[in-house]
Amino acid sequence: MRLILMGQQAFGKDVLTKILEKGADEIVAVYCEPDREGGAIDPVKEYAIESKIPVFQPAHFKDKDTLDALSSHNADLMVMAFVNVFVPEAARDIPKQGSICFHPSLLPLHRGPSAVNWPIIMGRDKSGFSWFYPTDGLDEGDTLLQWECPIDPDDTVIDLYFKKIYPAAVDSVLEVCDLFRDGIPPHFEQIESLATYERRCTKKHAKIDWFKPVDQVYNLIRGTNPAPGAWSTIGGEEINVYDCEKSLGDGIAGRIMEISDKGVAIQCVGGRILAKRVKPAGGKKMTANEWVTASGIAVGDNLGS
Repeated sequence: MRLILMGQQAFGKDVLTKILEKGADEIVAVYCEPDREGGAIDPVKEYAIESKIPVFQPAHFKDKDTLDALSSHNADLMVMAFVNVFVPEAARDIPKQGSICFHPSLLPLHRGPSAVNWPIIMGRDKSGFSWFYPTDGLDEGDTLLQWECPIDPDDTVIDLYFKKIYPAAVDSVLEVCDLFRDGIPPHFEQIESLATYERRCTKKHAKIDWFKPVDQVYNLIRGTNPAPGAWSTIGGEEINVYDCEKSLGDGIAGRIMEISDKGVAIQCVGGRILAKRVKPAGGKKMTANEWVTASGIAVGDNLGS
């Protein structure tokens, strides 16, 4: 098949690499976001240039020239791997078999841009990814295939995405291409009554409320590690909390109850968070013990408001 690969960053590059290594299909063009002034070259663009594949970087797909260029590739399928630019139906339908898009959740759950963060924050026990036929609705459209994995009790975003979803998703693009090449690819309708949509997970969502149950606080920290980073305040200064554990103990919520070689234990409702790696305002990530030494915090100090 003649393929257009649309994607960004490492995931786009690794999907492109996987298709080229298999050699069963021809990549006739690579589409990625426009260059950012002063920014590094996008890895998928760099690799496409090295592989002598034409690269296109339209800011949108609204004008005739952009659509004509897309049509000129005479592609059979457009594979959309990690796409930030909205691609309207007029562009998606140009390839003979249309377009297929990747999303890192089990659609229709967790439609939206932070689909890896929210399942962890919400305490779900499984996630995965979907390849789906995109429509003009956000992450709507029938699915082609899905892959499921457990969210273990201590998984962070790094564990779930980079260790579980990412490698399986890159490998799965070959199955996607095979399904289209072999004939009529399957369509599975998304069940709208099960659909959820969560907005982008930002700093305002990552603020720690120490008066919440310890499990909820722990899930928030895990689900925002490494980004956007759960945070609180102490002495009027912000502090991000990354690596941590749950521990037992009673006390006043938000209070530092113990400092040990393992970290700083902060009270929540029904248990404690043992902070092991933190980032003070204006500083770099460090162990909780380095933070104690640098800041002079002590047992009895309070975090939050």
